[in-house]
Amino acid sequence: MAVHGFRRTAADRVVLLVDDVEKGIVTALLQQLLEFVAPAVEDEDPLVQLVGLDPQAKPSDDPAMARLFPDAYLDDPEAAAEYRRFTERSLRDLKIAQAQTALETLRRSGGKVTLSLDEAGSWLGALNDLRLTLGARLAITEDGMEEFANLPDDDPRSPTFHVYDWLTFLQESLVQALMPDSR
Repeated sequence: MAVHGFRRTAADRVVLLVDDVEKGIVTALLQQLLEFVAPAVEDEDPLVQLVGLDPQAKPSDDPAMARLFPDAYLDDPEAAAEYRRFTERSLRDLKIAQAQTALETLRRSGGKVTLSLDEAGSWLGALNDLRLTLGARLAITEDGMEEFANLPDDDPRSPTFHVYDWLTFLQESLVQALMPDSR
């Protein structure tokens, strides 16, 4: 049986081994992430679009969205709002591009997904965003990890935590594969 996760090849490529179920889970999560971070489509000034400003950007009440787009200045709401106005659109665009790259590489492959180092970087960002989103939904904290690891199977949070834990494994295996001495 093959060990799933990421590994680095001698040809400096990164390979992800997944079965059909794992591939389906990651695909569904990435599609949901795309929908979640996509900006609301509004009739806006083309110049504002061109320069990438988001004059309507504001902190979200949704804990997952707030985790993906945190305030840059916790002690200065005015500076935080200004920073968000100039950066949130490009950050959303980056998150969307990373998730799309991960989806495209999954769609072009079977159970062995071969990635360039640039594609692996996109995967790293997308996996991080998925983990942040699920972690916020579950309200996971460093202090509470043991509680989640010991959830009974009938706890409604258990399946989501198992997916979170698996994504953590994938992210860790990708980080290891990207290390210079990983071949």
